[in-house]
Amino acid sequence: MSETQYSVGIDLGTTNSVVSYVDLIQCDGEKAPIQVLDIPQLTSPGAVGEKRQLPSFLYQAHEAELAPGDIVLPWDEHPEAIVGDLARQLGSKTPIRLVSSAKSWLSHSGVDCRAPILPIQSPEEVKRVSPLQASIEYLRHMRDAWNARYPDAPLGEQDLVITVPASFDPAARELTVEAAHAVGLRQAILLEEPQSALYSWIQASDGQWREQVKPGEIILVVDVGGGTTDLSLIAVTEEEGNLILNRVAIGDHILLGGDNMDLALAYVLKMKLEAEGKRLEPWQIQALMHGCRDAKESLLSDTDTDEVAVVVPSRGSSLIGGTLRTSLTRDEVGRTLVEGFFPRVNISDRPAAQTRTGLTTLGLPYAKDARITCHLAAFLSRQIGATGELQGFNLPADARFLHPTALLLNGGVFRSESLETRLLEVLNNWLEADGAPPARLLHGADLDLAVARGAAYYGYVRKGRGVRIRGGTGAAYYVGVESAMPAVPGFAPPIEALCIAPFGMEEGTEADLPPYEFGLVVGEPVRFRFFASNVRRDDVVGTRLDYWSDDEMEELDEIEVTLPAEEHQAGDVVPVHLAARVTEVGTLRLEAVAKEGDKRWNVEFDVRAGEKPLAPDENVAPEEPILGELGEPTLEDEPEPASEASSSEKPAEDSASKKSFWPFNK
Repeated sequence: MSETQYSVGIDLGTTNSVVSYVDLIQCDGEKAPIQVLDIPQLTSPGAVGEKRQLPSFLYQAHEAELAPGDIVLPWDEHPEAIVGDLARQLGSKTPIRLVSSAKSWLSHSGVDCRAPILPIQSPEEVKRVSPLQASIEYLRHMRDAWNARYPDAPLGEQDLVITVPASFDPAARELTVEAAHAVGLRQAILLEEPQSALYSWIQASDGQWREQVKPGEIILVVDVGGGTTDLSLIAVTEEEGNLILNRVAIGDHILLGGDNMDLALAYVLKMKLEAEGKRLEPWQIQALMHGCRDAKESLLSDTDTDEVAVVVPSRGSSLIGGTLRTSLTRDEVGRTLVEGFFPRVNISDRPAAQTRTGLTTLGLPYAKDARITCHLAAFLSRQIGATGELQGFNLPADARFLHPTALLLNGGVFRSESLETRLLEVLNNWLEADGAPPARLLHGADLDLAVARGAAYYGYVRKGRGVRIRGGTGAAYYVGVESAMPAVPGFAPPIEALCIAPFGMEEGTEADLPPYEFGLVVGEPVRFRFFASNVRRDDVVGTRLDYWSDDEMEELDEIEVTLPAEEHQAGDVVPVHLAARVTEVGTLRLEAVAKEGDKRWNVEFDVRAGEKPLAPDENVAPEEPILGELGEPTLEDEPEPASEASSSEKPAEDSASKKSFWPFNK
C-alpha cells in the first residue's frame, strides 16, 4: 500500500453517515488515536453548522421552497443536492420529497438500483433519484467536507475504508464501490460493519483487549442499524502464544432496524391521536415517523429528558383542523422497543412467516417479523457447527445452538439500557437452559461512531501494524452447471452446484478449480445461476453437489450476459477450465479459460438488471472508467459490448439459449 498520511473510515449508514480517521504518523503499535470529522452541513436555510454525523437523507425541494442563498455550502454555492440535517428537517414536514434508506435499497434485488425510483411514493412533480445516486451524493458531501478541512491531503489520495452490512451480497457491495468511484474515491475498500465495531472495541482498549477475552471464546456481535440487523460470530483462537480473532459466521440480510422502530413509535402516537378523535392521512403518518426518529434519538441519548414533543404537519385538510401536536415519552419508547423488538422468546422459536397478498405496493422487503430475538435464536441455532473446524471449541452433544461467551452491541438504539439489559437477559436464559455459562457484555465501543472509527483503524491494521480479524467470504458460493442429457418431456435438465469459493475465502485471493472440463456457451444470451450457503463449511473449491435442501442453499439473482464469440460461432460450446477470485471489495469473479488458446472470459457478481454505470463526477479524470477493475470487459484481450437483459425483459428463447456451463461427457 502507498504511504499516505491518513487512514479514513466512512460509515455510509442508512440513517446517519460518519467520517473517522487516523493520522498514521501518530500511531504506535496497536495504539492509533482516532478522530471523528465534524461535517459542515446545512442546519437551517442559509445556516451551516458542524456535526459529527451527516443524516443520510436527500431532499428534493420545490423550486419556490428555498432561495438560492439558502443552500450555499462552504465549498459550493450551487450544490446539486440538499443532504444532511436540513434535508431531514424539511423531509419531516414534507415526506413525499424526502429520499431515505438509500442504503437498504442498494441491497434490494427486486429493483433497478440505478433507476430514479426515490422517493418511492412521490407524485410526478417531485424529481426522483436512484438509490445509487443518493449514495453518491452522501459520499460527495463527505468528500468535499474532508477536502475543505484537509486541502493538502485530499480524500481521494488517502487510504479509505467504507463499511457495509456483513449480509450485503456481492451486487450490493459492487454498487457501494461504484458510488465511491463516481466521486473519485477509487482506492476505497469495504469492511463488514460488525467487524468494524469489533475493531473499534479493540482500538478503544489501548491493547488491553487480550485481557478481556481468551482462547475458546465466541463473541456475538449484534449490530442494529437504521435499516438492518447484522449478526456475526467471532471465535478467539491461539497460535504460537498469540490471540487470533476469526469471523466464523454472519447472519442473513435482515431489513429490520431503526426504521421499523420509528414506524412502530409512529403508530403508538397515531393511536393516541385517534383516541382524541383526530384522524391522520397516510402522508402524515410518514411525517410522524420522521418526527418519532428525532424524538427517539433525543430520549435515548439524553437521560434527563422524559418527554419530547412531536409535531404533525397539516395541509389544512377538512379532516384535521390545523397542525397537530403530541408527545413521545421515555416510557413509551422503552415499552414499544423492548416488548416489540426484543421480547422474551425460546431458543426454539423462529421468525413468523407472513402470508403475502397477491398485490403489494413497491417498497423495501422488510423482515415480516419484528422480533430481533427470534432472528437471533434462528441464527445461533443454524450456526451450531460454525466452530467445528477450530480447536478448543467443543459443544456438548445435546447442545441446541452455538454458545456465545461475550456480547458486543452496536447501534444507537442500544443507548437504551433497557434494550441492552433485555437482550443480554434473553441470551443468558437460553444459555442457562442449555447448561452453558452466561455471556458477558463487552463495553468500550461508541454505539453511534464505532463503525466509522473501526473502519479507520482497520485501514491502519491493513498495513500490518495491529491485530487483524480473519474473515473472508461470509458464505460459500456456487455456480450452477446444467447437466448434458436427452430431453425429457415435463422435466428441465438437472442443475449441479459447483463450489467456486468456499466459506472464508480471503479477499484478494484466487483459486483454481480442479481440472474439470466444462462447456461455455458463447455468442448468444446465457444465464449464469449462482448459489450461496452460510452453513456448508466443509465444501472446498471444486465440490460438486447434485442435491441440497432449501435450508442449506439460497439461489442468488442470476446474471444474463452474452459472452463474445470471437473466432467461434454464436452458440458454440467452448471447452474451458474454471478459476475464481474474490476481489478486495468482496465481489466474486469467475474466470473461464479456454482449453485451447489463451482466451479468457470473466463473469462477475456485479450485475443486477440495470443500465450502464453513471457518468463520473466532474472532479474525476474523464479517461478513467467508472468501474475500473470491476468493470473490465468480459473478454480481456479484445473487448466487445456484452448484452444484458433485465429479468422483466428476458427474451423468449429455447432451452439451449439459457445454458451457461455444460459438463463435457467423455
